[in-house]
Amino acid sequence: IQIAQCFEATRRRCCRLEQDGRRAREQLARVEAERAALEVKLKHARNQVEVEMKKRHRAEAELEKQERKLQLVFEALMREPWGSGVLSGEQCSILSALAGRRLGAALVPGRRSSVVDESCQSLLSHSDISYDCTEDDVVRS
Repeated sequence: IQIAQCFEATRRRCCRLEQDGRRAREQLARVEAERAALEVKLKHARNQVEVEMKKRHRAEAELEKQERKLQLVFEALMREPWGSGVLSGEQCSILSALAGRRLGAALVPGRRSSVVDESCQSLLSHSDISYDCTEDDVVRS
């Protein structure tokens, strides 16, 4: 009778462990599916960041190009002897203010737009976002 009771207790324990294993496998499958979906989202986000960065660089290059053109026009106007006679005092002061505030900085190489705060760029850089599977390989082994 004792042997039968021990076998029955062992059978119940095995059934419980089998159910636990089944639940764990189901949970693992759900988590792996969620991870795969998140990896797809991350890939799309990286691509979007890259596209936006390219757009931004193109826009900044165009801005710098336009600022250089404006600076050259301003300098040409100021160099011409007739320029000061044709332009009113108010127009000269407006051009000087523009040159000091906006155009003076336009000639600095590598200048970035001051409108965008890049203090947290390293936190958002798509090159910093990576997923390393080495830990998963150790756990799965």
